[in-house]
Amino acid sequence: MHEIRNEQLQLAAYHEQIENGLDVYVIPKPGFAQTFALFTTKYGSIDREFVVPGETERTVVPDGIAHFLEHKMFEQESGEDVFNLFAKYGASPNAFTSFDMTAYLFSSTIAVKENLDILLNYVQDPYFTDENVEKEKGIIGQEIRMYDDNPGWVVYFNLLRGFYKQHPINIDIAGTVESISKITKETLYKCYNTFYHPSNMNLVIVGDVDPAAIHAAVRDNQAQKDFTRQPDIQRLLPEEGEEVAEPRVQVEMVVSIPKINFGYKDIKSSKLKGNDLLVNEYATAIGLEALFGKSSTLFNRLYESGLVDKQFGWSYDVTPFYAHSVFGGNSPEPEKLLEAITAAFAEAADTGISAEDFERAKRKLIGQSLSDLDSPRAICRQFSAYNLRGIDYFETVPVLESLTLDQVNQRLREHLRPECFSASLVLPKKH
Repeated sequence: MHEIRNEQLQLAAYHEQIENGLDVYVIPKPGFAQTFALFTTKYGSIDREFVVPGETERTVVPDGIAHFLEHKMFEQESGEDVFNLFAKYGASPNAFTSFDMTAYLFSSTIAVKENLDILLNYVQDPYFTDENVEKEKGIIGQEIRMYDDNPGWVVYFNLLRGFYKQHPINIDIAGTVESISKITKETLYKCYNTFYHPSNMNLVIVGDVDPAAIHAAVRDNQAQKDFTRQPDIQRLLPEEGEEVAEPRVQVEMVVSIPKINFGYKDIKSSKLKGNDLLVNEYATAIGLEALFGKSSTLFNRLYESGLVDKQFGWSYDVTPFYAHSVFGGNSPEPEKLLEAITAAFAEAADTGISAEDFERAKRKLIGQSLSDLDSPRAICRQFSAYNLRGIDYFETVPVLESLTLDQVNQRLREHLRPECFSASLVLPKKH
């Protein structure tokens, strides 16, 4: 068991790699009532083309299969209900699929070992049949149609389609009704056996727990299962250029106020690795918060003029596979908003942000990062996601503290490029 300690944050993670390749991290939080556990595989919706370890030919699978697989993992051959098993030991389970990972989790205040066994056992015991796969297609098909009618979902994914020409991030995580119709139990098992191998996964447990006891429990659980090491998976992603696919995507739906998402594609940043990726993430975040956070001059000017509402916000996502910023919300006059934004962002790219705005944004992000340390859920999710991307989560606050105004202004110049800008609008349907 290897200790990874950060004295500044007064946190430690106790790491052990099981013989089968599973990375296990235990982060004690003495005095906290809740324990949170996350069992995550580096497998998401963008993993539609790959070479299975030991094979030479590429495999291409239907869109939406990672999300489909997440749904099917809760079905057991014994017929037992996984949710009832967790409820017996006072735990609340859940799962989610993103573009680059799938996670299974539970939170509990008691019986951590028992709940940990349930988590590991059901995720490592798939059960797919022709009948239960066909049944799930109807359920997920309804979910897809529901999101197709959701203006907030549509405006976001239309922006991704505006950004990306080839990259599969421009495809809905759940796929389409047509694509999931092609999923079979054989393709599910192939994806499961490729991506749900312990060497492609991590397990993170955060709470008032004894690291040695948790590691022993995981070792005992895994020793009862037959996993041998596998080579790295060859993931095949198409080459994506820097320029956007479409500078504007517009549709009409039943909405009372227009919805708008806009932002910048950032292919160069997705080529970064490790600490460089983290520095890039927070340099960009400070710049965007200073420029368009709720306390910024620009946001308040737009809010007072009625062009944005209080729900309008921004995000920046950067991984080794994709990167982009998204700004979005409701606007009664999206054309005026785009005109104002284009001018303000061009000025920011040219002149940069002020030292005062930089310090304000930096302090806010440091404060948010420190407040996350009081949440086992936040620590668990962020530690796991950063770990799978080759980043040390404990370095977030030190990196934030080290960033300078010059670094942030340089990032804004790199990021706010007109050829990388796209906007997505959902307008009220005309009668």
